[in-house]
Amino acid sequence: MPWAIYVLGFAIFAQGTSEFMLAGLLPDMAADLGVSVPAAGLLISAYAFGMVLGAPVLALATLRLPRRTSLLAFLGVFVLVHVAGALTPGYELLLASRLVGAFACAGFFGVAAVAAIDLVPADARGRALAIVIGGITVSTVLGVPGGTFIGQHLGWRAAFWTVAALSAVAMAGVAAALPGGRPEAPGPNGTGGTLGSRLREELRSMTAPGLWIAYGTSALSFSSMMATFSYLGVLLTGTTGLPESRVPAVLALFGAGSLIGIAVGGRVADAHPFATLTVGMTGVVAASAGIALGAGHAAAVIVLVPLLGAFGLATNPAVNVRVYANVGEARTLAGATVTSAFNVGNTLAPWLGGLAIGAGFGYRSPAWVGAGMAVAALGTVALGAAVERRAARRAVAAGVPAAPVTRGAGLGR
Repeated sequence: MPWAIYVLGFAIFAQGTSEFMLAGLLPDMAADLGVSVPAAGLLISAYAFGMVLGAPVLALATLRLPRRTSLLAFLGVFVLVHVAGALTPGYELLLASRLVGAFACAGFFGVAAVAAIDLVPADARGRALAIVIGGITVSTVLGVPGGTFIGQHLGWRAAFWTVAALSAVAMAGVAAALPGGRPEAPGPNGTGGTLGSRLREELRSMTAPGLWIAYGTSALSFSSMMATFSYLGVLLTGTTGLPESRVPAVLALFGAGSLIGIAVGGRVADAHPFATLTVGMTGVVAASAGIALGAGHAAAVIVLVPLLGAFGLATNPAVNVRVYANVGEARTLAGATVTSAFNVGNTLAPWLGGLAIGAGFGYRSPAWVGAGMAVAALGTVALGAAVERRAARRAVAAGVPAAPVTRGAGLGR
């Protein structure tokens, strides 16, 4: 793999740390800012909401810019908003900084995914995406418990300073590793087209029905795990009865399970995307329900938390395989929109979990929310498989060689 792939993974590690570290900081942030825990949880939803809006908008806005230039600009904004977040005195300004930071992060994710695909051969795209997405996983293994540890000992603002520093290091890596130019996408005559023609090609790539089913899977799959994870810190201290000092260790177990899950998922997703998604989502249902039922018993939660991470993250490479299998060469907008779909679910999950807690159902209730979202994700997986089978049958009936939909972007079934 080119060094640039790992640099992109590190940059996403820095940004993923910011997105997920709040799960272990919510009680302290709520107390310091004078808001409730569910209100502090909205800082997670706000970040996801900013990514929903930012990914497609910034992908199109930077369509003609060199990718390295776009990625550096996004990281620069990310550094600045985390400095602002660390210095802000109130909840409202922090909420605004999370939205702006998420907007920049979304742009980075969308451009980075397409840059990674273009840096490797077609048969290595699944593995390249697994490494880039693996930055999120490493953030759960190291960044989230590390951010929680820093927050508990130095205050939550110190965690924001740490993210700013990591992002600055990522900027240096991107500047050194990525090529400065941007390869031209083929136009109607096989050459790079005008901006208008490029936009039309990007929009045309969004019309495949299987693509939107894959977006539905993306919205529900990872977020089904996040519904539980977003409130895991308060569940561990408020229901399970663990002391605060043990929370980073349990979060690290979640991250270790996630790392195993994405490693396995990256190996099998190219060949078996639907099976990977089915097994992963079934595991999330079982682990989430188990955490809800066994939340009062530390041993049960400690066993189930890494399983939740493993099953949840195993689906990520498969989701991306399904998305890029449904588009051709014009894939910038489609790749960015998967980030939006991903974060539609991540906006809903903490919000629904907070509603359940606010309604008096306790800190177990977000795990039931997650189990329900995973069941819905299984429905989208079944629908996607049915659509692909029908497309293959129509191709055979028309006398056209039946190339599986999953090979549309050079990725195997």
